[in-house]
Amino acid sequence: MKPAPQLRIQSQLALTPQLQQAIRLLQLSSMELELELNLALESNPLLDIEEEDPAEAEDEEFAPPELTASAPVESSQDSSSDVHDATPELDDRPLDLGDDLRDYRPATGDEEEMEKQDAAHEDLRDHLLWQLNLTRLSAQDRAIATAIIEAVNEDGYLDESNEELCESVSGLFQVSTEQVETVRHLIQRFDPLGVASRNLAECLGVQLDGLSTDTPGLDLARMLVSECLELLARNDRSRICQVLKVRDADLDPAIQLVRSLAPKPGAGYSNAPAEYVAPDAYAQKVNGRWQVFLSPRCQPRLSINEHYSNLIARAQRDDANYLRGQLQEARWLIKSLKTRAETVLKVAQAIVRAQANFLEFGAEAMRPLVLRDVAEEIEMHESTVSRVTTRKYLHTPRGTFEFKYFFSSGVSTVDGGAASATAIQAMLRKLIDEEKAARPLSDQALAVELNRRGISVARRTVAKYREALNIPSSNDRCRLD
Repeated sequence: MKPAPQLRIQSQLALTPQLQQAIRLLQLSSMELELELNLALESNPLLDIEEEDPAEAEDEEFAPPELTASAPVESSQDSSSDVHDATPELDDRPLDLGDDLRDYRPATGDEEEMEKQDAAHEDLRDHLLWQLNLTRLSAQDRAIATAIIEAVNEDGYLDESNEELCESVSGLFQVSTEQVETVRHLIQRFDPLGVASRNLAECLGVQLDGLSTDTPGLDLARMLVSECLELLARNDRSRICQVLKVRDADLDPAIQLVRSLAPKPGAGYSNAPAEYVAPDAYAQKVNGRWQVFLSPRCQPRLSINEHYSNLIARAQRDDANYLRGQLQEARWLIKSLKTRAETVLKVAQAIVRAQANFLEFGAEAMRPLVLRDVAEEIEMHESTVSRVTTRKYLHTPRGTFEFKYFFSSGVSTVDGGAASATAIQAMLRKLIDEEKAARPLSDQALAVELNRRGISVARRTVAKYREALNIPSSNDRCRLD
């Protein structure tokens, strides 16, 4: 048979700059988003922001929220594209986020827009332990995982050897280096991806493994990371082509992909002091139904500057090309912001639906909730939900909480149900607050009381929860009194 050209149509997911932008915007806090938008407005003449009319804002501040402006948590939700699943489609019309998701302002004036978080800033260890708490593991594997997390340095790398980690848990379990390595591979797939790696090549390799298999340049990027990392650092393209036996033109997608990864996965976490935060969403009961409203900070009103967009047709070639590029970037940003706002709203709605009893009755009514529950309900990827739950805050009648606060693992109850760790901690605090000062309850007595109330919990679990609440032991409480 004679060779003949063939036309093949193939659909694949591309990690485009637009998709990277949508993912990056999703994980920003409201303050970081505001800074990002200020930079974009300064650098892109095609972007405009609609300034709020002071008179209109004053009227809205004292007016009750309209039902049409809210998102009732009982209502069904339209599924929208997850930023991990598709690149947002663009149209030619400026998008005003305020048209779809109205601003909400608290009806009373006693709630400050900026609220101080008294809790210490979450560091990398806290973030990993939170994920560990949501992971089902045996007691032995959980001890190994805790030892690994405690040994991770500020950059996210693991310096201690497997032998040293075996020694650190020897007081509880006798484990092998192979068992430690198995648990370490599990931790590496926590957020941030690549944490607990032992070197840069391994860290980047884990991040590449987390991408879709049809990402352009993925196979070559893996080879770059495993075989040519030093050459890549020196930008020695000719030598890389010799080693990998590839053409220079094929390197660009792979190099771009490698450079988009995080060489220090723990760099975004620190022991910074408490900060002021602005709620991203509000939960309020209106006419007997819990409803969720997005904050204006979560839905800035951007549009295309008509003056500059009209100049494109009359501009000279170079100027026209520049303006077209800026116009496209402006549209991408507006679309990404709309996707971000919709995703934050969906996750907040799902949280309020799941934790309505908490809003009604307090922490003792908190139900178990994990990322997968919300991801399946709103038909998005778990990693998307994880990004939204970090540094996003929900204002409720009971206070302002990070989205992450509403997630916790469950403990079995005698009737076959489950109680969340947060609820159990609230019950423990109440029992201890009500105990007789002269005869404080021991951990065993607390476990017995919880079991009597239907919560199947062991004494060591009670001790763990008590320590998490920074409550002294019964002996220490007796001495303090």
